[in-house]
Amino acid sequence: MKHRETDHKLLDPESQERRAFTLKSILALLSGVTITIAGCGDGDADSPAAPSPGAGSVVGSVSANHGHTATITSAELMANNAIALQIRGSATHPHTVAVSPQELSQIGAGQRVSKASTTNDSPDAGVHNHTVTFN
Repeated sequence: MKHRETDHKLLDPESQERRAFTLKSILALLSGVTITIAGCGDGDADSPAAPSPGAGSVVGSVSANHGHTATITSAELMANNAIALQIRGSATHPHTVAVSPQELSQIGAGQRVSKASTTNDSPDAGVHNHTVTFN
C-alpha cells in the first residue's frame, strides 16, 4: 500500500493540514446548530421575568401583588394530590397556598377557587398575606 505525503500530514498533530481538516470537520458539525441568546424582562436586573406556564397550567391572580406568581402546573392538576404551592415569584419573601385535591379538581374543571396564602413578614410589605384566585 503506497502512502501519499498528505496522509502523513493528516496524522501529524502539528501539521497545518491536520488543523485545517479538524477545523473544517468542526464547522461541518456546527453548521446545523442554532444558538439563541435571550434577554430577560424589560432590562431591570432586579425583577427577573417569570417563566411562561406550560400548556395546561393554570395561573392564579394574586391580590395586592408585589411580585408573586401562582401557577399550578398541568402535572399537579393531573396528579390531583394536595399541594403546597409556593408563590414567591420575584417578591423578596415567600408565601405558600395550600390546595386540596378537591380544589385542584375544581380548578382543573375551570371553576373559580380563591385561597388565602400563609401570612409572612417582609421588610418591604410587613406582616401580610394574599388571596390567590384561580379561573
